[in-house]
Amino acid sequence: MKKALLMVILFLHSLGVHGENHRIEDVEFISHGDRLSGSIVFPVDREIHSAVVFVHGSGKQTRNMRWAEGFAREGVAALVYDKRGVGRSGGEYEGEQSVGERNIVLLADDAVSALNTLSSHPALEGVPVGLAGISQAGWIVPLAAEKSGVASFMVLWSGPVCKVSEEDIFSKYTGDLDGKRVPSYSEALDSRKQKYIWPDFLGKDSDPNESLAKLGIPGLWIFGGRDGSIPVDLSIQNLQKLRDAGHGYDYVLFSSLGHNNMPETFSVATDWIKRSSK
Repeated sequence: MKKALLMVILFLHSLGVHGENHRIEDVEFISHGDRLSGSIVFPVDREIHSAVVFVHGSGKQTRNMRWAEGFAREGVAALVYDKRGVGRSGGEYEGEQSVGERNIVLLADDAVSALNTLSSHPALEGVPVGLAGISQAGWIVPLAAEKSGVASFMVLWSGPVCKVSEEDIFSKYTGDLDGKRVPSYSEALDSRKQKYIWPDFLGKDSDPNESLAKLGIPGLWIFGGRDGSIPVDLSIQNLQKLRDAGHGYDYVLFSSLGHNNMPETFSVATDWIKRSSK
């Protein structure tokens, strides 16, 4: 009896778990020889107009089903996954040098593998696929989009559009704290008593502008005016330069919101994705 029950459970698991307006299918994919584990959440009883891979922010992040289900409610299929070395994903989690070149490139390659898995799913044939993410994903998503050649769009919440060193200068000055008044990047830079030196052992000082200058896909950045974690003013300046050069990069600034602004602005992103997928 127990064996028969186990077989039924495994059979149902392979079909996917159904919610009120979504269906969940667990997937695995390989990146740098490590097996990463995730889930694709599909809309049910509505047209799938686009699909996204959601890329983590910093820290030991597991797959975020909340946002995947939120995407599905808006007709967007979403693949979320456990970061390498976390949850059910293999590989080693990098906690000491998370913003070093090696780790940024590795996480970008993980996102590329996830994107390839999503874009090749039979249920998504002909559906535009893109990348979405928050915070640290601001360095990862543009690089992954450049490497993959598959992404049709990008959406980033509080994604820095500056070098890692520039974000570090800013966040050290603010203590990573949101506030009613956050300093400009210039204020943070001018406050330093010693010249900032990027450590050689971290490799290249990653700069998303390099990838963004090469891409020809649309993107949306959502910022909070009270964000004390990234230099929003510098990020907007850099985006404006890219826009002036002809890139289809949109941004929106919510003056009363901070770094973690996804709950308040999620519909802004999904509405933009719908328009960009037509």
